Amino acid sequence: MPVEHDDMQFEGRLSDALHDIGGGFDADRTALVAAGQARGRRLRLRRRAAVVGGAAGIALVGLGGALLVPRGDTPAPPPSGSGVAVRPPATTPSAPPVTGPELIRTLQELLPEGEVSGQEARGADDDSMPLPSVHLVYDDGKGPGAIGVSLDWVEPGGDQARQTTDCPDKALVPHDTCVTSRLPDGSLLKLFQGYEYPDRRVDTKLWSADLVTPAGHHVSVMEWNAAAQKDAPISRPEPPLSTAQLKELVTARVWRGYVDSIPEDPRNPTATATAEAPGTPAAPSVEAVLGTLVPLLPKGVEVAEKGNDYTYLVLDDGKGRSYMQIDVQHGMGDVAAEIFGADAETLPDGTLVTSRESGGDKGVAGAVMWTVDTLRTDGFRVVVSAFNAGTQHQAPTRATPALTMKQLREIALSPKWDQYR
Repeated sequence: MPVEHDDMQFEGRLSDALHDIGGGFDADRTALVAAGQARGRRLRLRRRAAVVGGAAGIALVGLGGALLVPRGDTPAPPPSGSGVAVRPPATTPSAPPVTGPELIRTLQELLPEGEVSGQEARGADDDSMPLPSVHLVYDDGKGPGAIGVSLDWVEPGGDQARQTTDCPDKALVPHDTCVTSRLPDGSLLKLFQGYEYPDRRVDTKLWSADLVTPAGHHVSVMEWNAAAQKDAPISRPEPPLSTAQLKELVTARVWRGYVDSIPEDPRNPTATATAEAPGTPAAPSVEAVLGTLVPLLPKGVEVAEKGNDYTYLVLDDGKGRSYMQIDVQHGMGDVAAEIFGADAETLPDGTLVTSRESGGDKGVAGAVMWTVDTLRTDGFRVVVSAFNAGTQHQAPTRATPALTMKQLREIALSPKWDQYR
């Protein structure tokens, strides 16, 4: 499920300089993000428990949840859609890890003529962050703009590769244009033109290009029409590189060689990765979850929009649009106390239930968010939230959400969800 915001995923990838486009969507911070952080901790514990002591060719878990394997050893492929990035075995001796100065020099050489400043980079030789990244400020004479490049591995054809190259839903990540195409060599390329702030409270533009090759190289380029990602005045109407220039930069072959130079993470010499504990049911698809949710809606509430990559609906009861999101998770019992707290209600069958009222975390004046969170005794969790606007980042369209707290509770506790347990 897309709401599975593991704290391992993309961990430390570009610090505050760069961020993943998908990170532009903030779910219910008090419920869904907390669940993602807990899930990240849980997966790490499971991976530690799966260690095979003393075995040759043990897989190494690196930052970002990527599964890094010693060159020459071919691991068994993970379950389809596991989200584990399996690094292909190298066929030739690896190059020395790329350094920060090399990244800076390469980016400067690939940019059109102009002035550069504020160069910062971390190479693959940096023990504190083995995923390389570089950031600088570029001025072509029309004003400075920040540009950054990050490099890592993804599993070819896996969930992370798909999410990286799929265009986001405009209801979740507002943007002007987004196009995904397949290049002649089989690589997937996404070109995105959007904004740094989903609610447009500051009109900083964010344009990006993401390339995923058939071998699993992931190259990400981002640029802004300001000298910094955040907290800098807009210095030009648009970011400095055109779409064609972004494409040329992200597809430069040199980046793939630098990805090849990323070493295995020596801090986890005996860890192996599993997608989930054995016997854990597969997460239901977005289509399946929404297909179950819609019949549970009360009469008089129409569905105006449905999510494609994330389980949300936009509801309309004739009094204004109302955004609703739902998440269905397995294996959350080990973090029940962390998520629900001592004040959670316990039903006769042992199910935990808690309700929350907040203004969301978007900084939108007048925003109202209602949430009902439930956890069955086997660790199966259903959490539902509704807002008083058509999206989380727009101004309210009504005083309260289209669904009452009681209706949200009935939906979250419906026995219809048992089919996914």
